[in-house]
Amino acid sequence: MQADPVRPYADKLIRILALTMIISSMSATMFNIVLPEMSRDFRLSFAEVSWVSSIYMLIYAIGSVIYGKLADTYKLKNLLTFGLLLFFAGSMVGLGAQAYWVVLLGRILQAMGAAVIPATAMIIPVRYFPPESRGRALGITATGLAIGSAIGPIVSALLVSAFHWRWLFCIPLLILFTVPLYRKYLGDEQRQGGTIDWLGGGLLAGTVALLLLAVTQGGWLYAAGSLVLFVLFMIRIRTAKAPFVQPRLFCNAGYSVGLTLGVLAVSVGYALPFLTPQLLSDVHQLLPGWIGFAMVPGAVVAAFLGRTGGRLADTKGTSFLFYAASALLLSGFILLSSFAGVSPFWIALFLIFGNVGQMFTQISLSKTISLSLPKEQTGVGMGLFSLLNFLSGAISTGIYGKAVELDASSAWNPLSLNPGASTYSNIYVVLAAVQLGILLLFFVQFGRRGRLLPELQATGSKG
Repeated sequence: MQADPVRPYADKLIRILALTMIISSMSATMFNIVLPEMSRDFRLSFAEVSWVSSIYMLIYAIGSVIYGKLADTYKLKNLLTFGLLLFFAGSMVGLGAQAYWVVLLGRILQAMGAAVIPATAMIIPVRYFPPESRGRALGITATGLAIGSAIGPIVSALLVSAFHWRWLFCIPLLILFTVPLYRKYLGDEQRQGGTIDWLGGGLLAGTVALLLLAVTQGGWLYAAGSLVLFVLFMIRIRTAKAPFVQPRLFCNAGYSVGLTLGVLAVSVGYALPFLTPQLLSDVHQLLPGWIGFAMVPGAVVAAFLGRTGGRLADTKGTSFLFYAASALLLSGFILLSSFAGVSPFWIALFLIFGNVGQMFTQISLSKTISLSLPKEQTGVGMGLFSLLNFLSGAISTGIYGKAVELDASSAWNPLSLNPGASTYSNIYVVLAAVQLGILLLFFVQFGRRGRLLPELQATGSKG
């Protein structure tokens, strides 16, 4: 089905979708702030309880592509109804959990249902918006995702300051109110046939799951198993009639580089909502409620500047916005590395640079990658983009969890003022170096000698 520019409910759908993305992404981050408390309650290591976040991101990632393929056969409104009801069921299970495995079960069910949301976030802009305004729609959904990731710890802090952390499972229940709206505004079109390469999807899921185990639990056996499954997955997608991932997508150099940039950017940006609460708890001994308050300024400023970022992408270009985002992120990481042990007040201010930079990066890359694809490959290309982004978030969570458990005797940054925060200072230095590499890669592909995407020029972007 082609995008229909005259549908009067397209703008309503994108607003509902943005709200859904906020609530959904909050579910991915709001448990980060209570991981130390969960670790004490269940007498588990920090790396072990980090599965509360990791397992959600893992299933969320795989499920987003599966729902996208299902949308080629079934009505999108029915898939959304099923997914959001399953999300509701998982929240109810987690709310009544008294054991750690029940908490994980609730998160698994939540993720299995919520995975329909990122798939929808890619399908609605393609089906309901013409190419010249599709970038704006994708930018709105990216803004919703960024806002939810930023305010998740805040809502979490406010709730756990008065109630037990299990009540965090109540927040996603709000998403149920969007079901009637989707059923009202989404069309009744029946999609055409299509098959799902379940074997290929299973091989990809196994590859990522074993990789995540290798990162969080250690051991070469997991890593070797992940490598074997990855090789089998690559063979599968080259031999299957309808592979889980189309290899021809990677013949597009702009898309391939953009995909790499997106994966790296998400991995780096995820340190802000995941790692900073651990810094404030471990080094500054703040209670969860105060940790949330320390993260409020960055979240508020990022939310306020979200529309500004979208306008800059349209008027100044995606390259301009990406360079600005990189400058903000580099400043934030350098400041956090140098002053990790100073007053939480200053850390709250440093987070403003990081949160705004993360928001601008997501908007810029989302638009750049979506417009790098030809029309017939937009859906599957953006679906893979979402998949790898969520997987990189899950894997980076495990890496950061392991890195926090390592005891660093000295900070790599000579400007670091507090030896007690050397572990965090070192991590932020590494993140600054990775962000610099991301910036250089973007410049080589999209900024060098005016090498811009034809699709961007065709839509009037100056990026």
